[in-house]
Amino acid sequence: MARLLVVDDEQKIREVIREYSEFNGHEVTEAADGMSAVGLCKLNDYDLIIMDIMMPKLDGYSACKEIRKTKDIPIIMLSARSEEYDKLFGFELGIDDYVVKPFSPKELMARVSAVLSRKAGAPQKTPSVMTFDGLEINIPARTVTVDGEKVDLTPKEYDLLFYLVENRNIALSRDKLLSDIWGYDFFGDDRTIDTHIKNLRNNLGKYRDYIVTLRGVGYKFEA
Repeated sequence: MARLLVVDDEQKIREVIREYSEFNGHEVTEAADGMSAVGLCKLNDYDLIIMDIMMPKLDGYSACKEIRKTKDIPIIMLSARSEEYDKLFGFELGIDDYVVKPFSPKELMARVSAVLSRKAGAPQKTPSVMTFDGLEINIPARTVTVDGEKVDLTPKEYDLLFYLVENRNIALSRDKLLSDIWGYDFFGDDRTIDTHIKNLRNNLGKYRDYIVTLRGVGYKFEA
């Protein structure tokens, strides 16, 4: 059983998700807006959040940013908008999946199961701090510093950097990065990886060249 937080300003949608979630053995808490969701996450722990984007008081994207400041909870976004920009923007924020309305409740439950399985199956990494010149990467603390200055990354940028570093000097294809970090059962393509790599390099400043592009293949962290 997983504890789910369902956030949507439409009561009927919350009721449908609750019905199917409880049928699948999950415990459900509801919120009607992003502000309420942020408050609930400060008080409680959840295994996964299903959250609409367009909501009163605080939209889903803003709520996601606030929640991720204190909690690393998997998030599935719901939206009536299917534009590629919206999806890519969501993934840049570190969401785990994106479902377009109207959606099949059965498909949503399948995506919930996939995200929860990825979370449960994530290997426990050996705590370590690695330094490359003035770049320090502390994996257990999830911190990155450049010449002593802390760098703020999105959750997915942290995951991507840590994965590259743990597999340093190994060529990693875009498909493998998508599969191992995001899971290949959600909407995404090569541009998702390329966008995150670009942002990651910008944040690393003069140490950006540690991330090497392998033309026609993917990337590697070369140290």
